[in-house]
Amino acid sequence: MMIRVLYTNPMTAITQISTINDLFRRIAASANPRAVLWQDEFGQWLPISADQMYQRVRALAEAFLSWGAQKGDRIALIGENRWEWAVSDFASLAIGAANVPIYPTLTGEQVAVLVRDAGCRIAVVSNRLQFDKLNAVRSQTELQRIVIMDSSTPPEGAIAFSELMAGADAKGSERDPVFDALVRSVEPKDLATLIYTSGTTGEPKGVALTHGNIAANQNYAPLDFNFNATDSCISFFAAIAYYGARPGLRDVYVRSAGSVLLAIRQAAAVDEGDQAYCACGSAAGIRKDSPGRGTEVGGVAGEEADVGMGSSRGIEVSRYGIQRQAAHGNSLEAGAEADLFQSAGGVRRAREGVCVGWRAAGHRYCKVVRVGGHRAVGGYGLTETSPVIALNTPVSQRMGSVGKPLPNVELKLAEDGELLTRGPAVFSGYWQKPDASAECFDAEGWF
Repeated sequence: MMIRVLYTNPMTAITQISTINDLFRRIAASANPRAVLWQDEFGQWLPISADQMYQRVRALAEAFLSWGAQKGDRIALIGENRWEWAVSDFASLAIGAANVPIYPTLTGEQVAVLVRDAGCRIAVVSNRLQFDKLNAVRSQTELQRIVIMDSSTPPEGAIAFSELMAGADAKGSERDPVFDALVRSVEPKDLATLIYTSGTTGEPKGVALTHGNIAANQNYAPLDFNFNATDSCISFFAAIAYYGARPGLRDVYVRSAGSVLLAIRQAAAVDEGDQAYCACGSAAGIRKDSPGRGTEVGGVAGEEADVGMGSSRGIEVSRYGIQRQAAHGNSLEAGAEADLFQSAGGVRRAREGVCVGWRAAGHRYCKVVRVGGHRAVGGYGLTETSPVIALNTPVSQRMGSVGKPLPNVELKLAEDGELLTRGPAVFSGYWQKPDASAECFDAEGWF
């Protein structure tokens, strides 16, 4: 059988990490008083320092451990984009457990299937709606505890997130050597997350990604972007897609250079340095998810909507998209497209561009982005590949393409024309589905 090898490249990574916990350690050691910005219900931007992030993660991790959680366990996380999401994720990973992110738009029965399949005994949810949905199907799962982020007075059967955070910030710069040793003990081979496929073509499957899988992608995807501590990153997609399905260059790449996550609640334009921001569209109606369908931003469907904007302008563009929805329905005319970017005037331009994800970004969208003075950075990847396989960069870019493969990715065409890939970021299989896993790989390990 003749198979043509398309691309291989020597590995020349920068800013190496071995596990996601290395990123948490980097944040904790940064001594940044504004490592995180989040937006409250009044639209005010509030800081979270590096020390506060450390102490909050530590406090939640200690709660998990006191409930019997241990290395290898799976912890469900159901919620929108918010600082508590990042703390819950880091706390799960800190003790060697795996995060199981679940779309908050799923029905209770759908959530029960995933929580049961993953064997989760602990779940963290964002609000009363998510709690009620999960609590109604609790008997169908192994769940023993449900933590709710929003409520200071939790409903019966829930534990308030705020209760677990009590006293954490007061510990300041204090470090716990036992906790730190636990964080360092996590290895690249350890499971980091189970991300479930949509199940639109069959039974949902949990994509099992290790710390090493994600680190391998992290080490190479930002190679030509020259991110540094002066850069900011806005992530306005929900963190459900934290690893595999997150658009292109996820905010973790900026974190590795010294900037961190996030900002919450309403959409707003910002002009600050040295932080990474994350704005949640759930309160303002920016995003609507449905399994297997990508994302709508401001009611604008299709390729023009599916954008992760790595710039402060992205938030204002989204807000403007909402305002224009009534006039333009589910498709924007050329004039309205240009207006999207003009509406964000006065906000600092993106230094590296706009990162495009979720669906293919066609020529039309790329041209619209350029009208606004941005560069559209398109890429290609799968949840199973952690996620980036190929990516356009400021150094090498062609509009309408997915860019060049990462340096640690191998690609080739099978005899039937199917694209195959191999490399350290490729997952090893689906959770508890050996037959489905075996079908994905050939004898030489090509996925």
